[in-house]
Amino acid sequence: MSATHSSSVAVAGSIASIRKVGLLGLGIMGSAMSANLVRAGFEVRGYDPVPVAGQALSECGGQSLGDAESVIRDSEVLLLSLPGEAALKQTVMLIAAHGLAGQIVAETSTFSIEAKQVAHDLLAARGIVMLDCPLSGTGAQARTRDLAVYASGDSDAISRMSPVFDGFARVTYPIGVFGNGMRMKLMANLLVAIHNVSAAEALLMGSRMGIDMELAVKVLSDGAGGSRMLQVRGPMMVNQGWTDATMKVQTWQKDMSLIAAELAAANVPAPLFNACVPVYNAAMGMGHAKDDTAAVFDVLERMSAPARN
Repeated sequence: MSATHSSSVAVAGSIASIRKVGLLGLGIMGSAMSANLVRAGFEVRGYDPVPVAGQALSECGGQSLGDAESVIRDSEVLLLSLPGEAALKQTVMLIAAHGLAGQIVAETSTFSIEAKQVAHDLLAARGIVMLDCPLSGTGAQARTRDLAVYASGDSDAISRMSPVFDGFARVTYPIGVFGNGMRMKLMANLLVAIHNVSAAEALLMGSRMGIDMELAVKVLSDGAGGSRMLQVRGPMMVNQGWTDATMKVQTWQKDMSLIAAELAAANVPAPLFNACVPVYNAAMGMGHAKDDTAAVFDVLERMSAPARN
């Protein structure tokens, strides 16, 4: 897929010392981001249609406002952490109507590049700069500020947003033109999909051989076979803690579909990715839709359970 051009809209005025940050979407990722931004000293205001999400923001020292329009009007910059492309379209329309020329909007969700480009172009026509900034990391990593920002789009706007990104992420990588953030995120998620299942395979094998799984996570994570998925999700597999979701299986299915579409468009053979797709589908079928993707361990364990007489 060819790279699209980045925004050429100039950001009005100087916002080197951004203080007022708005966050639309306070789910697993958004709530963790907002809490870390409050700790970093930003004035955070946010909105989520789920009341309990707004309550959590208020409890951590932010301001939960009654509607998205108020957040848009009362923020220097905006972060979007949204559940789907329909929400993106609706939110961008509100920003176009109520945002200020020169405002920067960083879209952090995992959506199709096409949907993000439509949103980018609509806001650019209003003098608002949108960045494509998907995040690498789980909800658990978001809580500990262990995220990577894949920032793409207007380079000046990325530079101006750096202090904000530093408030909730471990590192920011400027990836280039708008859309490259999502391209890199799909590559990262392909690896996550495979490494998550491979961690479950290895731990299940060790369990069947009589190896203590907690010890296995510690030892394997420190060796050549280690991965971030083994480190992050291995303990959840050991303790069957997948009901405390940091990435729900039903949400992950969206990401899997985006990866599959890009692989097909690029004519890339993907035997390992294709082999793990049925495992995630099985997790959905087994009732793990709202559980963490660490539940693939349960899928493999039940697939290989000894037959009963």
